[in-house]
Amino acid sequence: MMDFRTLPDLPRLRLANMTAPACLLGQQGDLVPLALTIEGGRIVADDPAAPAVDMGRAMVFPTFTDMHTHLDKGHIWPRTPNPDGSFAGALTAVGGDREASWSAEDVRARMEFSLRCALAHGTSAIRTHLDSIPPQDAISWGVFREVRADWAGRVDLQASCLVGCESVGTPAFEETARITAASGGVLGMVTYKVPGLQAYLDAFFDLAIKHGLDADFHVDETLDPTCNTLKVLAQTVIDRSFDAPVTVGHLCSLSTMPEHEALETLDLVAKAGINVVSLPMCNLYLQDRHAARTPRFRGITLVHEMQARGIRVSFASDNTRDPFYAYGDMDMIEVMREATRIGHLDHSGPDWPLAFSVNPALACGFAQPSFAPGAPADLVICKARSWTELFARPQADRIVLRAGRAIDRTLPDYAELDPLMRA
Repeated sequence: MMDFRTLPDLPRLRLANMTAPACLLGQQGDLVPLALTIEGGRIVADDPAAPAVDMGRAMVFPTFTDMHTHLDKGHIWPRTPNPDGSFAGALTAVGGDREASWSAEDVRARMEFSLRCALAHGTSAIRTHLDSIPPQDAISWGVFREVRADWAGRVDLQASCLVGCESVGTPAFEETARITAASGGVLGMVTYKVPGLQAYLDAFFDLAIKHGLDADFHVDETLDPTCNTLKVLAQTVIDRSFDAPVTVGHLCSLSTMPEHEALETLDLVAKAGINVVSLPMCNLYLQDRHAARTPRFRGITLVHEMQARGIRVSFASDNTRDPFYAYGDMDMIEVMREATRIGHLDHSGPDWPLAFSVNPALACGFAQPSFAPGAPADLVICKARSWTELFARPQADRIVLRAGRAIDRTLPDYAELDPLMRA
């Protein structure tokens, strides 16, 4: 039984009097009226004669794509919190927890917990980054392959390896790349200001080309205005004519470097055709943190300037209850709400809903979310008639339909993880 609406169990059903973002229907404008007829688990041609439910102008979305997460890190905060809330503190804390506790059983249990949350909130596709420092690469990628198979048909999963750029060019990273390719993954690394960055990038793209892999980078997760590895990366993509999809995330330093340098860099990113994913909740949490000073900067990257250049921008949840971000619940409506507030997406144009559904699906190669006849009836319906109603509340009573049927949205109990926290 749904919290705000019990939908009849009929072979053919029309959900009438809903609203949807116009951009998700390929239309101009903001919210537009929408009715959907569902049969056999799919959206079919609208049939005004079908048995109907008046949805009271409820807002509807296709299920969400969360394209930048860390399922292997999730929910370790109770046993390994961040001692000072800083980025350095997070790195140290996660490294210690990984070495001490990340067995296959531990990683799988926490991954499954996060996926149950994501499913209940209305996410149907996820890309996760996996810490891949040996021997963790063999452990976590093995678990990932099993979990991906188990969750097929509920949440589509991709994974990208995650290592520091200084690991690239070593025999260990060549083995990680082999594991990634054998697992149908994405080649990834972190770029930061370090001598020899160009050589690391060249070695990285050599391996990506060798194995036929897409690329996904953590880039410039700092407010240091002199850190601009993004510019080097974009120029490398152009110079090498690398034509597989490339994604970059974070890009915090763009918000503090001189305006002309930031915009020139974005021109290169646009020319290179690189996808960008912004992680505003984690960046707001970690960046510009000082023990006895109020933060001055938000850490969010220049999403408006990117959109103006035709760069495909997405938003994602990033970390969940780990030393990099103590909060979160794999909920893309929360991400949408907070991104709107942090990045001032309101009053700036009606197309931002694409950044939580269509754009990340395109960037990752997932099936495109759609309201068109023939599309799966995978929907998130909220009791909200306007954006202010949507974002004013957490939408805990939303309906999530998968193949046209409302799923049980009961969230897992944190107490299930207690045995792992005592490990």
